[in-house]
Amino acid sequence: MSISNRIGKWLTAAALCAACGAQAKSVEKVVDYQIAEQSYRGYVYYDTAGAKKRPVVLMVPNWMGTSEANRRQARKIAGRDYVVFLADMYGRDQQPANADAAGKLVGQLYGNRLLLRTRAKAAKEQAQAAVKRLKLPANPDKIAAIGFCFGGSTVLELARTGEELNAVVSFHGNPSLDAPAPSQPPKTRILVLHGDADPYVPVAQINAFLDEMRTTKTDWQMMRFGGAVHSFTDPDANQPGKAIYDARAAKRAFEMMKDFLTESFAGR
Repeated sequence: MSISNRIGKWLTAAALCAACGAQAKSVEKVVDYQIAEQSYRGYVYYDTAGAKKRPVVLMVPNWMGTSEANRRQARKIAGRDYVVFLADMYGRDQQPANADAAGKLVGQLYGNRLLLRTRAKAAKEQAQAAVKRLKLPANPDKIAAIGFCFGGSTVLELARTGEELNAVVSFHGNPSLDAPAPSQPPKTRILVLHGDADPYVPVAQINAFLDEMRTTKTDWQMMRFGGAVHSFTDPDANQPGKAIYDARAAKRAFEMMKDFLTESFAGR
């Protein structure tokens, strides 16, 4: 084959790749479901690039629920790597309008860990069912759960139910809630990403989590980011000394999440 023919083929292939990239788009699908006769609304995000099946990531958002900001975050995390299911922990018509309303809703769930776990487990089941029902480009048998703040606490509670998951990642969540509740040894790998200067997570909760993990055979890790406070991955957080975005810690945390999930989905 002549050099000119080879160049022509390379240019054609490059043009086809560019066209495929241009046609790829991020997709949002609404998933309505019921728990105990109450209506909930989750959201699915994925990119149409390629037909390869991706792992499923159940994402439990911060206390503001399925807000526009949290939906944007779910879409960004999905990218071309995952199919993300954004869980509804409050109910379709119960999403909080402000922090005060969110605090009341979270307080009710923290006070009822059985209900918290029930809703988290239902969201996981809905994520897997949506893959089959909507024919999504995903493998429902490869599923992880990640969460932010309240969501980070929630996915750890899901792990404590003994639910089968490839991995759980908590971003600035409370790693150990105060109220006692029955639990089973986690059947998943756990990564906790914590701001070392987080004023909302008492040292006692950190120690309780460490003691809990040390008594199980769980494959777990905890990373503490020096100087980072609560909500360090949230660009909208702006309470200096309490809850504020930390670009460096956020970048490192998301890279750690991706590496951890890649390893977990590979079965190592």
